[in-house]
Amino acid sequence: MARFPKAVYGQGTEPDVRFTLANERTYLAWIRTALALVAGGVALEVLGLDLNAQLRLSASVVLIVAGTLVPVLAWISWARTERALRNDKPLPASLLGTVLAVAVTTAGILVTLAVFL
Repeated sequence: MARFPKAVYGQGTEPDVRFTLANERTYLAWIRTALALVAGGVALEVLGLDLNAQLRLSASVVLIVAGTLVPVLAWISWARTERALRNDKPLPASLLGTVLAVAVTTAGILVTLAVFL
């Protein structure tokens, strides 16, 4: 039976199942994080808190965009890691932590400014 995606499963040899499952758990954790970012962005705007409206909207958009971008990057990271495992190569670096840190910091600064302005 063919496995999807062939670009990942079509190379190398089958790694220890524990590593594959750990990679999948990491991917699913990023998906949960993305869902939380989208929910936080929507909640920030829908609750209509008594904050500067433009800054509040900007923070919401940052969170929602990050929540939309993280699953794409998580998929890419999962595939790169799985290929590395299958080809017995060093694990690749991930941009996810950096993207998440920048997005959450930006949203936090915007909300902080919205509180004080």
